[in-house]
Amino acid sequence: MKSEYNFSQAEQGKFYHPDAKFHYPIYLEPDVEEFLTKIAEQKNIEVQVLVNQCLRNKIKSIQGIE
Repeated sequence: MKSEYNFSQAEQGKFYHPDAKFHYPIYLEPDVEEFLTKIAEQKNIEVQVLVNQCLRNKIKSIQGIE
C-alpha cells in the first residue's frame, strides 16, 4: 500500500445507484445442499428455484397459522 493516495480528481457518487438491489448469498450445509440437488435434478429444475419454492411454501404455512 502507498503511504498516501490522491483523491483530488475523484468523482463522488460515481458508482452509487439508489435503486440497486442486493441479493443475499445463501450458503447451504453440505447435507442440505446434497438433498436439494438430488430433488432439483429429479424435477429438472435449478436448485435456487427449488429453494425459493420451499421457502414460499414455508411462508404460506406460517401465514396460515397467524
